[in-house]
Amino acid sequence: MTLESQGIGHHISTQYNRELLDIHAHVLRMGELVSSQVQDAVRALVTGDAELATAVIARDPEVNAMEVSIDQECSLVLVRRQPAAGDLRLVFAVIKAVIDLERVGDLAKRLAKTAIEAADSPPEMSSQIRHLGESVLAILDRSLDAFSRMDVQTALLIRGEDKQVDAQCRAVSRQLLTYMMEDARTISAGLALVWAARSLERMGDHAKNIAEYVFYAAIGKDLRHVGAEARDAWIATHLAPTPSSPG
Repeated sequence: MTLESQGIGHHISTQYNRELLDIHAHVLRMGELVSSQVQDAVRALVTGDAELATAVIARDPEVNAMEVSIDQECSLVLVRRQPAAGDLRLVFAVIKAVIDLERVGDLAKRLAKTAIEAADSPPEMSSQIRHLGESVLAILDRSLDAFSRMDVQTALLIRGEDKQVDAQCRAVSRQLLTYMMEDARTISAGLALVWAARSLERMGDHAKNIAEYVFYAAIGKDLRHVGAEARDAWIATHLAPTPSSPG
């Protein structure tokens, strides 16, 4: 499913079309910036690169400014166009998605600060964060890709991937605690890295939220607050492959 398949970008007013498509594009540009922030923050933490960490912190106001700008664009569309149906769901999804992206940006900044604080941690401790960071970045990028194409199937898969990230975070935290128990000199850096793992886990939660907004924008169904059985039954009924007709 794409924006075009929902009728977005096919209005009589070409200006209205442009406004909706521009908002959608601006979210994706913000997503690219936030994704690069996460990637650089994780690299700074793993390698102990304080200079790169400082650069991540310095770029955070740019993320905040993009959130404000997109929010203003959405407000103008709501006032001027009074969108309905799929257009309205898209605008609401954008408003919610940029909030989550801004929070991911804040967590990336926090991760960068941790990279500076834990710059002297043993390499084997920092390396525990590498795979967790890669998993979170993959979920974030897949969520943004799903948002760009309004891909419901991909959005649904991300829910399960986030559970894997949660399990990874618990495993990393246990490993870091083992290091701290074996060598008291690593406690300070170890605690900082445990909080870094928690920040990455929260990033995964925000990425999952973005995927859920894709589902809402495309289908018009909010599955976040229903039971697992009801959700799975709805998905099986409405998204099951269509049987091929006999030849």
